[in-house]
Amino acid sequence: SVSLPRSAFGCLAYLTHVGSPACSTQAKPVPAPSIHPSMGTMEEKPALGLGSLVSSLRVVYKSGRTKDLSWRRSQLNGLIRLLTEKEEEIFDALHDDLGKHRTESFRDEVGVVVKSIKHTLQNLEKWAAPEKAPTPLVSFPATALVLPEPLGVVLIFSCWNLPLGLALEPLSGALAAGNAVVLKPSELAPATAAFLAANIPRYLDAEAVKVVLGAAEIGQELMEHRWDKVLFTGGARVGRIIMTKAAKYLTPVALELGSKCPCIVDWLDSKRDSQVAVNRIIGAKWSTCAGQACIAIDYILVEEQFAPILIELLKSTLERLFTKPEDMARILNERQFNRLCGLLEDHKVSRSIVHGGDVDPKTLSIEPTILLNPPLDSDVMTEEIFGPLLPIITVHQSTTTAATFHRSQQSS
Repeated sequence: SVSLPRSAFGCLAYLTHVGSPACSTQAKPVPAPSIHPSMGTMEEKPALGLGSLVSSLRVVYKSGRTKDLSWRRSQLNGLIRLLTEKEEEIFDALHDDLGKHRTESFRDEVGVVVKSIKHTLQNLEKWAAPEKAPTPLVSFPATALVLPEPLGVVLIFSCWNLPLGLALEPLSGALAAGNAVVLKPSELAPATAAFLAANIPRYLDAEAVKVVLGAAEIGQELMEHRWDKVLFTGGARVGRIIMTKAAKYLTPVALELGSKCPCIVDWLDSKRDSQVAVNRIIGAKWSTCAGQACIAIDYILVEEQFAPILIELLKSTLERLFTKPEDMARILNERQFNRLCGLLEDHKVSRSIVHGGDVDPKTLSIEPTILLNPPLDSDVMTEEIFGPLLPIITVHQSTTTAATFHRSQQSS
């Protein structure tokens, strides 16, 4: 029979998130990170010798132990134990970094990752099994198999808005696929990064999974080395840097970047259906990290005739759901807070506010804010908002006009 190896088990990695990265441990002890009194920053003296760290991971991978299904299962079960046994510490870290309520932390980070890992465990043997592949007639009587194989050593860059979930989700996929991994948490979520660095070596194979802490220069140094896959979640500017550096070694890269995501409301019929639509809009805009998420609604396009109904329903529902500032996560740090406040400083934009607009620099909180028809050339309409501001743009007709509008914004 003919054996056709599949490149790096990438299929499994994509099924479990966006790639095949994952493992974290440290060859040399890493000094405890020091967290600044100001929110959202971290000082770190990373372990020296990133080249030797990568080399040690390649030795572990080439030994073949990460390919064993029992090893993969043990790592996935270790992640589940980490998430369940350290749940309270996770809630505290996410609250320290972003002011997240424990309900939000469980829903968006802990619970969803546990569910994903359990799904992976249930399907791991099937995903790792060889698959029959068709062969050309000229190869008769040979048969062919596609053999899923790990990629090798994977580098994962996680983000600050879902600092636990978007670190452990791709990590679980990479481990399930049999890779060795370096995880680089975001330095902008220092409490969560410190938690991961302290606990991942205790629950996972410390020789096959490494956590590297540090700021942007550490990420750049990591990208000077050869990887078998790189996963990055973040902004387009850094994504371009990652892609450029990865091109040196032709390293495959999975980028999960942000954008201006519109929501199109082309019909509001019954009271019940209208309320369902509004609940979904609020959930998609404000419930995840106060709108600081790439999947959050960036603006709404709605037919003029439905705009008044939509706005009144949004107002009443927001007042009912968010009664206290702590019901919603805070803004990451002072820099992001000032950026969002700056979007409202344009007097033409501030005049378009129909709900909210209150800000508190002491707590870095911004009230859910609705804007009606702000200028289309203003920063709030040309930049990704990444915060609790929601512009509503009225259009004369439904989806055709809305689609044309969105394309014009993308190209501008």
